[in-house]
Amino acid sequence: MPVLDSLSTIISQTLVRSSILQLELHISGVLKQDATILFLHLTIGIKKLKGSEVRGRVNGHHQENDMENLSLFEIVKLGKSATQSVVDDWIESYKTDRDPALLELINFFIHCSGCKGAVSSEMFRHMQNSEIIRKMTEEFDEDSGDYPLAMAGPVWKKFKLSLCEFIAVLVRQCQYSIIYDEYMMDMVISLLTGLSDSQVRAFRHTSTLAAMKLMTALVNVALNLSINLDNTQRQYETERNKSIGKRANERLELLLQKRKELQENQDEIENMMNAIFKGVFIHRYRDVIAEIRVVCIEEIGMWMKMYSEAFLNDSYLKYVGWTMYDKQGEVRLKCLTALQGLYYSRELNVRLELFTSRFKDRIVSMTLDKEYDVAVQAIKLLTLALHNDEVLTAEDCESVYHLVYSAHRPVAVAAGEFLYKKLFSHHGPEDEGRPRRGRQCLNANLIRTTVLFFLESELHEHGAYLVDSLWDCASELLKDWESMISLLLDEPYPGEEALTDAQEAALIEIMLCAVRQTCECHPPTGRGPGKRVLTAKEKKTQLDDRTKITEMFAVALPLLLAKYSVDPEKVTNLLQFPQYFDLEIYTTGRLEKHLDALLRQVRDVVEKHTDKDVLEACSMTFHALCNEDFTIYNRVDIVRSQILDEQIDKFHRLLEDVLQEGEEPDEDDAYQVLSTLKRITIVAHALQCTHYVILWHLAKVSEGSASKDDMVLLRRQVRAFCLMCQRYLNSISTVVKEQAFTILCDALLIFSYQIVASGRETLEPLVFSPDASLQSELLNFILDHVFVDQDEDSSADDEANKIEALHRCRNLLAAFCKLIIYNVVEMKTGADIFKQYMRYYNDYGDIIKETMSKARQIDKIQCAKTLILSLQQLFNEMLSDLGCNFDRSTSAFCGIKELARRFSLTFGLDQLKTREAIAMLHKDGIEFAFKEPSPQGEGGPPLNLAFLDILSEFSSKLLRQDKKTVHLYLERFMTFQMALQRDDCWLPLISYRNSLQTGADDDTLSVISGMSSRSSARSRRSKPPAASKRKLCSSSDVSVWVNHEQSGPHTPVMMSSPHIVSTVLRDAKKLRPEQGYMGVYSMSNEMQHTPLQQPHQHMDYNRRGSGLMEDDEEPIVEDVMMSSEERLDDLNEGMDFDTMDIDLPPSKNRRERSELKPDYFDPASIMDDSVILDSGCGVFLRLGS
Repeated sequence: MPVLDSLSTIISQTLVRSSILQLELHISGVLKQDATILFLHLTIGIKKLKGSEVRGRVNGHHQENDMENLSLFEIVKLGKSATQSVVDDWIESYKTDRDPALLELINFFIHCSGCKGAVSSEMFRHMQNSEIIRKMTEEFDEDSGDYPLAMAGPVWKKFKLSLCEFIAVLVRQCQYSIIYDEYMMDMVISLLTGLSDSQVRAFRHTSTLAAMKLMTALVNVALNLSINLDNTQRQYETERNKSIGKRANERLELLLQKRKELQENQDEIENMMNAIFKGVFIHRYRDVIAEIRVVCIEEIGMWMKMYSEAFLNDSYLKYVGWTMYDKQGEVRLKCLTALQGLYYSRELNVRLELFTSRFKDRIVSMTLDKEYDVAVQAIKLLTLALHNDEVLTAEDCESVYHLVYSAHRPVAVAAGEFLYKKLFSHHGPEDEGRPRRGRQCLNANLIRTTVLFFLESELHEHGAYLVDSLWDCASELLKDWESMISLLLDEPYPGEEALTDAQEAALIEIMLCAVRQTCECHPPTGRGPGKRVLTAKEKKTQLDDRTKITEMFAVALPLLLAKYSVDPEKVTNLLQFPQYFDLEIYTTGRLEKHLDALLRQVRDVVEKHTDKDVLEACSMTFHALCNEDFTIYNRVDIVRSQILDEQIDKFHRLLEDVLQEGEEPDEDDAYQVLSTLKRITIVAHALQCTHYVILWHLAKVSEGSASKDDMVLLRRQVRAFCLMCQRYLNSISTVVKEQAFTILCDALLIFSYQIVASGRETLEPLVFSPDASLQSELLNFILDHVFVDQDEDSSADDEANKIEALHRCRNLLAAFCKLIIYNVVEMKTGADIFKQYMRYYNDYGDIIKETMSKARQIDKIQCAKTLILSLQQLFNEMLSDLGCNFDRSTSAFCGIKELARRFSLTFGLDQLKTREAIAMLHKDGIEFAFKEPSPQGEGGPPLNLAFLDILSEFSSKLLRQDKKTVHLYLERFMTFQMALQRDDCWLPLISYRNSLQTGADDDTLSVISGMSSRSSARSRRSKPPAASKRKLCSSSDVSVWVNHEQSGPHTPVMMSSPHIVSTVLRDAKKLRPEQGYMGVYSMSNEMQHTPLQQPHQHMDYNRRGSGLMEDDEEPIVEDVMMSSEERLDDLNEGMDFDTMDIDLPPSKNRRERSELKPDYFDPASIMDDSVILDSGCGVFLRLGS
């Protein structure tokens, strides 16, 4: 009986898996009398299993493990059941009663769309599909806008895959019977076609996806029918061609019947596909929703690839071609990926000739698509099109070739693969017999081709970019340094063309870039994220390649230096190879004699050259070889010391000869002395080296292991070094001056108060702050060397020099601006920088703009004072040039006014955040306007009165209640006679007063938040205050602005201050929605009755108020929009001020700027947290206490 028990367990498990065959092996070992018992167990188990299946299917719902009934949508969504079993269960229920099963399938698609409603049995029996869809549309909840296909998260992503799989499995399981019953498929296709034409996005998107997947499944069925039909036809032809004696007539009849049945099924499937294609695809491939267009294009690409005989023709290809012009990048991308599947096959490629000729130009233009992903796929598609050599013209290929120099690495790599396949992958019969090594090998010929391409591109400073582009597909070629060395050193064979001088220089540069890429294992600067962590396999490959490089170039480098020792460009590149050597190989490989040969060649190069780049390369070579960790250090150090001693002795000897002659040295003597001095040292390099030494000492001190004496020594060194750099700011050499300035700015930044941050208080003695004289000297250096106009009449040959000079100037300006934003120098020094914003916008506008942004983040008020100071400086400069009787329509004054307008826009839309800064700006501006007395004597306008016209550009940034206060502050500087003046010379005062009074007397605030002009007008209407409400503000708040710390008699004013009564909070129910809760400040009675006249003694233009905006309360409601509607066109500049985007106006400098190297000024390194202006429009409410 134990055997029976075990078999009973096996039976139960087998029944669950529905596999009865597994019982046979166990039954064979059981006694015959037990077999009857087993059979009874089996019969009862099968009956129970069928009974549970029947009970588990109630009204089309699935029940499992005694759980409550789940809909088909919930089962697919959970994904806990295999799709095959779910489909089989549905088919079983369909065969039992097809109406409830089909109703369940209809509700499945409805629920997949996110609709909460359901189609009832009554609706299913008596309503048409259009009526059902209309009913479901009415019950659809569109408030959220979310539906399963549009929702994020792994659950819904898996649901989309499950939905597609369900449709595919359903058609596959029904392909032999159910889909031909003229009921199920007709109902499903009709439903999906109706839903795809719905105005509800969820219905349209879900039904389109389902219809396209249904179409794909039908295409697969049609393909199988086509294959079966061909096989049947072939069998029929074979049987019919037999002789009459061997022919089987019954088999012929069966084959004919089978062929007829297959043909009928194929016709029916084609009718279904035509219905879906014409009813869904034709309308939805140009749907307004990009996701729906993507689904259509993706599936039609699948159809053409799966069933090319039916779909790969111009009738279907045209839709993909038209959609390549789609405005959405994701749709264009899907078109290219769909075409790649077709062009990948050589057989299909031949059938695409007409399509290629029609849309080739579009594909070529897409290589420059603004979406990098689209550009990459377009290049890959053209690479696949190279299977047919006649498709792309030379002009088409040229448009792709130059992309190997793209800064975006995926684009460059794709272009590199295209270049490699076009130029390097074609091998003729003559290449078979080439040697594997040497200058006649196949790689040598390909290297020549690479060099020619590099020279023809005329981008000789971008060799590293070319190498990186070809690295993924041609790394073996670029690592064939043996062939490269052979091309440079070996004599050409008879009949072989030797390399030209330009080709040799280009080959050396490419070889150096390949060595650098091999040893560093990361793309060049500006392409890619930078260094990354290497895997163990990559590290091993890197070490092996570095060993190979050292072994090969340790022998070849002295020979190459000897051959090209007189060519500065080639020597400079060759001397960089030792930086990538594994110096241990010199000892382990017994290559000391080659090291001695290399040192002799370096010494010879030092004797022959005075070029700066060559001498730098020599210095870097000695720096790389003089490593104390290796045994070759003493050998190299001796040679280095000998070279220095020889040059110093030579310099002393030549200098003594010149001084002993007592005459003016001739050109030869001067040249000898200067050349020797260059070889000994370069001041700029000495400064850089000293700077690095100080940083090394700082790093050592920062570790906490340094003594107090080390700290004192470093402090002394820092001050001495800064003093030395300050002296070199007046050097004759421009290079020395610029290097000294840059290094000095770096040192001041490093040793500023920020050095003690992050718990480094022990370094406080090292803090060094520049005094006023040093700050002034640094500022003057910027003004003298950066803000200078370049010669516009220079020839085209000077374009490169101008770009390089502009790049240096930008670095200098950036170095000084960093001192401003890190509070190393006083912020007011930035006034001389900010005032150049408009004049040098094309060259330095982005740097100045970013500096203003960061300065405002540090201190809004001080930044505002700096901005107004810059305007005052420009105004004073204009007065000195034009005199006091200038015309306000002159370009100089209009330029200052325009600069003020630009400054105003930089404050953005949030008036609450900039309230105090704007108020302080107006305070300083008013004081400046009345600072100097009138040059015309008593009764005339003050000298700087016209500055009020400039100051009015900032009036729109004042809050309504602040305008009143600023107006009161202005009246303190005015006399009664001033208010009566209407001459042209007094127009600035009149216009400024009007700008302060505009909107200042309104009881409500204007709110602009995307409403219509009609609603905006309504929002500005006032309502009478409700006297029954309590006061919100003290009656003396505003008077504090004017009277705070003010002594002496008041200046007579032109009129009484406006009577401002207490404004109370209105009842919320009486306010319109667009008004919100509004209120203003109240004023004291003393301020309501200001005397009209007082005896006039004298005009005191120097009277200064104090405490403006210091003690004012917060407003109840703030208007965050600009009050001047005519300036809304310029909002973009104010909105994106704190972003990193730089948008320069079109000019001739745009091309020059695009060719600049990466700037020394890196805004991203200034501050970690960037402030992004709120781009929304609305009203901020602040409730008073």
